[in-house]
Amino acid sequence: MPYIYNNSTIKNLRQKLRKQITDAERKLWQILRKKQICEVKFIKQYSVGNYILDFYCPKCRLAIEADGGQHAENIEYDNKRTEYLNNLNIQVLRFWNNDILQNSDGVGEKIRLTVEKKLKKYYTNPS
Repeated sequence: MPYIYNNSTIKNLRQKLRKQITDAERKLWQILRKKQICEVKFIKQYSVGNYILDFYCPKCRLAIEADGGQHAENIEYDNKRTEYLNNLNIQVLRFWNNDILQNSDGVGEKIRLTVEKKLKKYYTNPS
């Protein structure tokens, strides 16, 4: 099975994306960095298969995506991508850039609740 996490063949692209961060991604990173949410680590521009996730928490198997206007035109691609990630047991939370910039507290709360739910499931499910 090919290595699907942080694929080395797209490392340069991940690094480039980290340097070209959008305002919404920067705001989201302020919420996620330094284990501020439930003391879990998020990683910027993490790849799974051929897809690069804006932010990813390996412990919770949670991807966070900041969606700009281009995503309204790429619904089919985003759905295929989400299905691929869901098949790997990775949940995807998507937020519009406007929501991140104008309601960062609400976005942070939604992420916190999702992480808490996933951690609770992880620690109470013996499988």
